[in-house]
Amino acid sequence: MASFTTKSNHLVHAVTGAGKTEMLFKVVATALSAGNRVCLATPRIDVVNELFPRFSQAFSNTKIGKYHGQEYSEPENDQLVICTTHQLLKFYHAFELVIIDEVDAFPYRDSRLLAFGAATAQKLSGCTFFLTATPAKEQLALVKKNQLHYSLLCRRFHGFDLPVPQAKLVVGATISQKGRINWIIIKAIRKLIALQKPLMIFVPKIAQLDSYYRTLSKLFPTVAMASVHAGDAERIEKIMQFRAGELDLLLTTTILERGVTIREAQVIVLDADDRIYNTASLVQIAGRVGRAANDPSGQVYFFYHEYRESIQKAIKQIKRMNKHGK
Repeated sequence: MASFTTKSNHLVHAVTGAGKTEMLFKVVATALSAGNRVCLATPRIDVVNELFPRFSQAFSNTKIGKYHGQEYSEPENDQLVICTTHQLLKFYHAFELVIIDEVDAFPYRDSRLLAFGAATAQKLSGCTFFLTATPAKEQLALVKKNQLHYSLLCRRFHGFDLPVPQAKLVVGATISQKGRINWIIIKAIRKLIALQKPLMIFVPKIAQLDSYYRTLSKLFPTVAMASVHAGDAERIEKIMQFRAGELDLLLTTTILERGVTIREAQVIVLDADDRIYNTASLVQIAGRVGRAANDPSGQVYFFYHEYRESIQKAIKQIKRMNKHGK
């Protein structure tokens, strides 16, 4: 609140599942009640779709606009806008408060164009809040120079530790050309299925989804499962089915690494040493687990062939946040 009052940019460094969305309600309400326009932007479409109903319920008397690449309406004069970071390029000095959620996420991360869009969407008299679980070195450097206000939240809303991923070495292929999945992975999948809780299995490449789906469907014929990726026309429906408990297992790419909350979810990351996973994405994926107060200690497995720095740093960061939160 103090940063908004003084119109100072602010970095909120919070663990996954800390309740960042709910914490925003107060500052958003203050800005709206003063007649200001507010924008909440995030890099991912799925996160926009997740946030919109929550803010619509909290601010039912406010005109709210939702904009992303799959909704082709042009922006109107909404007092509160929830959109992807690409949509910010359509606004110029429009908002007293701009909030960028998940600033570490692709495609906003490392994009000068999108950073420019965020800066120009803000009024000269306004300020921008940046939210992330994994801040960039450049942002932390600005904090040290007192050029960026900073808040650190090391605990989730329920007060329990973040689940620490179990890193497991895979000897041999993760999945063979004949579709056989490595036995150590099948053992973990069988263990997590027995818990009768939603299971998310992350796969690095879209092309692998069908092979895993065919094999797992044969091995576990009574388990309702599906696969999903960014280009899947039924993506939204499948996520809704998974959230509603109509699916037990969801094979997915990194498209669901953040923003989508599934109660009591358990997670397996296959080929966690693949270059597509960086430290930030692994932290986010692990953050899908343990978000519910009645199941704060869910299980996360990172299966790898080479123990890369990204895996090591992700686990180290999660442990460090748990230690700081004591």
